[in-house]
Amino acid sequence: MRRALCLAAVAAAMTAAGAARAYDFPPLEPMNEAEVEPALLADVFGVWELRDKSGKRRCRITLLKEMGIGGRQVEVAPGCAKSFPVMGDIAAWHLQESWTIDLIDPLRKTRLRLETPDERYIAIGDDKDVAGIDTFARIETKAPKKK
Repeated sequence: MRRALCLAAVAAAMTAAGAARAYDFPPLEPMNEAEVEPALLADVFGVWELRDKSGKRRCRITLLKEMGIGGRQVEVAPGCAKSFPVMGDIAAWHLQESWTIDLIDPLRKTRLRLETPDERYIAIGDDKDVAGIDTFARIETKAPKKK
């Protein structure tokens, strides 16, 4: 009983303090990577870019294969939070069923979900988080030529 009262008090205090909240996403199962052709899986890793409709605001992120605390590691380019404020909170990512990509914060809450209903990814989430995000596209990077 005492523990329940303490937890209720903490929850009330966090709500009153305006603690950061993540959009309430329905749970998804992680992608069963053992059943996926390695070449298809390899296409998910690498450099991606968030863009607004005009293409003027852009943010590059790198989805890494290596695991970190809470998920796979992600590198967010400097200045991304200026273009898309939610990117300032991104700490890791998960590959979910149906090739869905979840970008998560340090508290392991999904802040941005990127779904692929066709040949492109669309951003799903709280309007303030996804405001302006129109596309999420893979950027082909070329290895430097050896001399």
